[in-house]
Amino acid sequence: MPDVRSLHLQARQSVYEILESHARNTRAGPIINGAIVLFLVLSISVTVLESVPELRARYDLPLRATELLCLVVFSIEYSIRIWIAPEHLPFRPMSSLQARWSYMVSPQGIIDFLAILPLWVALIGLGDLRVLIVLRVLRVLKFARYSSGMRSLLDVLASERRALLACLVILACATLLSATAMHIAEGQVQPEKLGTIPDAMWWAIVTLTTVGYGDVVPATNIGRMIASVTIVGGLIMIALPVGIVATAFTAVIHRRDFIVNWSMVARVPLFSHLTAGDIADIMQLLKARQVDRGDLIFRRGEPATEMYFIAEGEVEIELGPAAKGRRVRLATGHFFGEVAVLKRVERSATVRAVSWVRLLVLDAADLHALISREPGIARKINEIVAGRTGDNLNLEIADVEGQDEVAL
Repeated sequence: MPDVRSLHLQARQSVYEILESHARNTRAGPIINGAIVLFLVLSISVTVLESVPELRARYDLPLRATELLCLVVFSIEYSIRIWIAPEHLPFRPMSSLQARWSYMVSPQGIIDFLAILPLWVALIGLGDLRVLIVLRVLRVLKFARYSSGMRSLLDVLASERRALLACLVILACATLLSATAMHIAEGQVQPEKLGTIPDAMWWAIVTLTTVGYGDVVPATNIGRMIASVTIVGGLIMIALPVGIVATAFTAVIHRRDFIVNWSMVARVPLFSHLTAGDIADIMQLLKARQVDRGDLIFRRGEPATEMYFIAEGEVEIELGPAAKGRRVRLATGHFFGEVAVLKRVERSATVRAVSWVRLLVLDAADLHALISREPGIARKINEIVAGRTGDNLNLEIADVEGQDEVAL
């Protein structure tokens, strides 16, 4: 029988996979993470609604109860995340205590702590209401854990911090120059608004950022000329950081997809003999597709126009009558659908997603073009087809390079 320590480690690893590692590939993962997101939305909604005096007076008890429930849930979640911290790959060489402390002082750990801080501040009777509101609204940062887009944006801001800081320095210099010029030009004309450089800096920053409240406008021709130059400079000030962030964000998304696609293509037995350049060429032909749990990928009898590689997740294949309705499951690294494409026949099986699935799709025309210019791939496909199918094209199961694959 396993000892208590082994059971503890198994439980910790299972919880880690649900919350952190392979949430989409577990049954409980999407449910638990979806529930946490729901509590996040509830908590932020309560914070917003409580700022309306009428709603706070009418629904004070339900709002407080909901807030308390959310805080309890976040406290339990935070405790569990501290417990499973040693399972994180960067923390595995550390002791359990060091791993947990490293998580607590990490950016995500600090955000998780700030999410529950209002509860403890309120319990001990400290804290200003306005401070608590700010802390509660900061929970919106927890969405970064569940949104790949937000994570990518945070990565971009971190990687481009020097460039963005340079933009901020340029903006500060432009603000100072514009404010000084406007103060000299119109300080005596509008002493109450532009009489000092600090006063003029408000006009400069509003103009450079293209906000233009209109509370301060130039009254002289020289002032209008300075304002015109400032407005044009403001367009440049806005374009610089936007361009930096947009370019870096696109690069991060492409790089992430490239890494995933590369690792997937390189694992496929059909492409195992190819060089890095050949794999890069094949990746240009692949299209990514996401399929939710339970959705059909294709149905028996449909035209065969694409073959599929499983980048993430698991699918179930319902074989035809010749195989007595046998069901086969394929997971990450497997491929299917190529035989019907090559034989130009209708699909002979129905394929459904067992979990959330990320597929790489190769069009029929691209597949034919690929095997025409890559004899090695053509030979391997011929071997697989010969091993999987008979003359009547019924579905068969064959062992290909140590993996069970299905010919469809």
